[in-house]
Amino acid sequence: MVLSKDDLINTTGGGTANKLGLGALLTAIGTIIIGFIDGFLRPLKCNS
Repeated sequence: MVLSKDDLINTTGGGTANKLGLGALLTAIGTIIIGFIDGFLRPLKCNS
Protein backbone atom coordinates (compact mmCIF):
# COMPACT_ATOMS: atom_id res chain seq x y z
CA MET A 1 0.00 0.00 0.00
CA VAL A 2 1.36 3.39 -0.97
CA LEU A 3 0.33 6.27 1.28
CA SER A 4 0.00 9.83 0.13
CA LYS A 5 1.71 12.72 1.92
CA ASP A 6 -1.55 13.67 3.67
CA ASP A 7 -2.05 10.09 4.88
CA LEU A 8 1.46 10.01 6.30
CA ILE A 9 0.94 13.30 8.15
CA ASN A 10 -2.38 12.13 9.66
CA THR A 11 -1.09 8.71 10.75
CA THR A 12 -0.94 8.32 14.53
CA GLY A 13 0.94 5.78 16.58
CA GLY A 14 1.21 4.76 20.21
CA GLY A 15 4.98 4.52 20.70
CA THR A 16 5.28 7.30 23.28
CA ALA A 17 2.45 6.05 25.46
CA ASN A 18 3.91 2.55 25.50
CA LYS A 19 7.34 3.84 26.53
CA LEU A 20 5.84 5.97 29.32
CA GLY A 21 3.77 3.05 30.59
CA LEU A 22 6.78 0.75 30.57
CA GLY A 23 8.87 3.35 32.40
CA ALA A 24 6.16 3.81 35.03
CA LEU A 25 5.86 0.04 35.49
CA LEU A 26 9.62 -0.41 35.92
CA THR A 27 9.75 2.49 38.37
CA ALA A 28 6.91 1.01 40.43
CA ILE A 29 8.53 -2.43 40.52
CA GLY A 30 11.87 -0.90 41.51
CA THR A 31 10.24 1.07 44.32
CA ILE A 32 8.54 -2.04 45.70
CA ILE A 33 11.77 -4.07 45.58
CA ILE A 34 13.74 -1.31 47.30
CA GLY A 35 11.01 -1.06 49.96
CA PHE A 36 11.21 -4.79 50.72
CA ILE A 37 15.00 -4.73 50.92
CA ASP A 38 14.90 -1.67 53.18
CA GLY A 39 12.33 -3.38 55.42
CA PHE A 40 14.51 -6.44 55.88
CA LEU A 41 17.77 -4.57 56.41
CA ARG A 42 16.39 -1.77 58.59
CA PRO A 43 13.16 -2.90 60.29
CA LEU A 44 11.43 -0.09 62.20
CA LYS A 45 8.77 -0.55 64.86
CA CYS A 46 5.40 1.13 64.57
CA ASN A 47 4.91 4.11 66.89
CA SER A 48 1.46 3.39 68.29
